[in-house]
Amino acid sequence: MTLVMCMMGTMTIMAQVAFEPEGTTVEQACVKAKAENKIIFVDCYTQWCGPCKKMAKEVFPQASVGDYMNPKFISLKLDMENAYGAPLAKKWQISAYPTFMILTADGQEISRFLGYHAPEDFIKVLDEKSKDNSSGPLRARWQSGDRDPQFLMEYLASLNASYKAEEANAVAEAILAGKAETFAADSTLRMIFIRNITNPFAESFKYTMKNPQALQAAIGETPVQMKLGSVLMAYQRQLINEADGTATLDKENYEAFSKLLDELGVANADHYRLQTMITLAEKQKDFASYLNYIRQYLANPNLDANDMQLAQWAKAITPDTDKLYKTQMQAILRHRLNDIREGKREPQRMVGNMKLSAPTDQLLEMIINAIDGKMPGQK
Repeated sequence: MTLVMCMMGTMTIMAQVAFEPEGTTVEQACVKAKAENKIIFVDCYTQWCGPCKKMAKEVFPQASVGDYMNPKFISLKLDMENAYGAPLAKKWQISAYPTFMILTADGQEISRFLGYHAPEDFIKVLDEKSKDNSSGPLRARWQSGDRDPQFLMEYLASLNASYKAEEANAVAEAILAGKAETFAADSTLRMIFIRNITNPFAESFKYTMKNPQALQAAIGETPVQMKLGSVLMAYQRQLINEADGTATLDKENYEAFSKLLDELGVANADHYRLQTMITLAEKQKDFASYLNYIRQYLANPNLDANDMQLAQWAKAITPDTDKLYKTQMQAILRHRLNDIREGKREPQRMVGNMKLSAPTDQLLEMIINAIDGKMPGQK
């Protein structure tokens, strides 16, 4: 009886998706895939991603999913925010989670898809995507210099279906070439701009940044401002290179981006400059520079960090951080807390459309205590 139960337990384990051990690299997966004549499935996840956790809990343990995947795939789970995964996230242009990558045994992308899928739907989509290599011939035409308008639209649709944002931007730029001043009048071209332009150096983006009126008249001021801001913010995040557990600034592109901000007359240009340096210092664990950049941000009359931004910055300072830096972060938070209590500022009660469970002055006080390792209510 015991032997039967053990065998049944083994069968259950074997039926779920057989992911490679933690720490397995894509290169190692390629070696195994070639040896076993399989292709590679990569679950690109983050620790904070709810749908990622739901896939891990509800889908990958299912026998039907394991029975389908294990004979065909070498399966990897990669945290896209750790030292190994972060450079891959940048290389693969991944910005939403979970993203599921399907690779050849040589590590070349076949296709990708994203988001939570119920087991039956997941198998269906995975089966379709593992056979889909339709972008290959289209990419060859693109690389050969084909710029036929109908072909460009077809190629862009293929890239959008595969969530290849960087390549899609290049094709979108080609479609919008020479139309920076007129695309806002065409609904199809407007959609291409909104969905696919991610490069702040694109002519259509630069023109719209300086002259947003036509696009605003067509789709509204708020969507246009959100689009312009999101492009600048996303590009700013790409200015930090991460590899082998280290973070460095892409100085050449940072300087070009900084110059572009001035050229475009971006009102809060210093936000993007300082936020880049704050993020870099955090990743380098250079807390002296980190706190200095935060103080520069708070002292800038053209910028205003809200309470939730301060709380976010404070997350980098833990009870294990050097006492000097803990004291400095607490001083920054206490200054804001005093401003609230003296009526110089109103505490936040909303983040977007979400009502906070308590006003942010209470949150800031909790964080001040947490930096010293104190629990709520502890003195």
